[in-house]
Amino acid sequence: MDTPLKHLAVIGAGAMGSGIAALFASKGLNIVLIDPMAGALERARGTIERQLNVYAPGQVQETLQRIRMESDLSAAVDSDLIIEAVPENLELKRSLFAKLDALCPPQAIFATNTSGLSINAIASAVARRDRFVGTHFFTPADVIPLVEVVRNDDTSEDTVARVMATLRFGGKRPVLVRQDIPGFIANRIQHALAREAISLLEKGVASAEDIDEVVKWSLGIRLALSGPLEQRDMNGIDVHHAIASYLYQDLENRTTPSDLLTSKVEQGQLGAKSGQGFYTWSPERREQVLREKSAALGELAAWLNQKAGDS
Repeated sequence: MDTPLKHLAVIGAGAMGSGIAALFASKGLNIVLIDPMAGALERARGTIERQLNVYAPGQVQETLQRIRMESDLSAAVDSDLIIEAVPENLELKRSLFAKLDALCPPQAIFATNTSGLSINAIASAVARRDRFVGTHFFTPADVIPLVEVVRNDDTSEDTVARVMATLRFGGKRPVLVRQDIPGFIANRIQHALAREAISLLEKGVASAEDIDEVVKWSLGIRLALSGPLEQRDMNGIDVHHAIASYLYQDLENRTTPSDLLTSKVEQGQLGAKSGQGFYTWSPERREQVLREKSAALGELAAWLNQKAGDS
């Protein structure tokens, strides 16, 4: 398999940008990873090296040599595809793309990695709206296979085709999101699930551990092989309709974050990065979980890809 976009730049050397750079470099492409923040590129090198040791231990140095690290945005000027992976701030992204639009030749394609910001709103900062897409990678970006490719109202078919071909070259499974809706597909479904889980915890129905246990060992296993719509077909749509008729009215449907979630944020209990969230996290436990889950996710993704290829 070849890719029509061989020269890639990644803007933002955080966890997502580092993962995206590592992914394409591990497939043989030369990548420019750009971040002006002091210390960001040095931290990125450590993150990339750790991840590569998980899924490509024999290619660490070879892959690192394909990643050129730069602090100036002008280093992206010769790239065919520029993937932005800066923090989730609309004005920051718009400002960045306005600068890139002035720097880069007209044929360069722009992609924004966002979990749910409007692609139309970000693309409004550039003249090349036809060569602009959203590419929603998932953490870890170099392990989780799926990428949501989201059109803006003016994205051309050629741009979609080129970006999706490049993602497939990188071993990804891209899906096209035809409408620019908040949260796209995955985060809408993920937040619906999380909203209900947090509601159950807040009501004292079960512990955080037991709620997670239910999801991991029932829904989680099944969802890896059968999505929610296929599963409805397997169960019978009439059965789903019957359950929905009495259950929907009792499901959590609030349109603002729950009191429990708001309280956690106000108290600084932000999860693994702060040491406390729904669970207690030591730095050692956080590192161990990151390492073990990356390895396990990589093995699961490889097995699922094989199954999909066999079917």
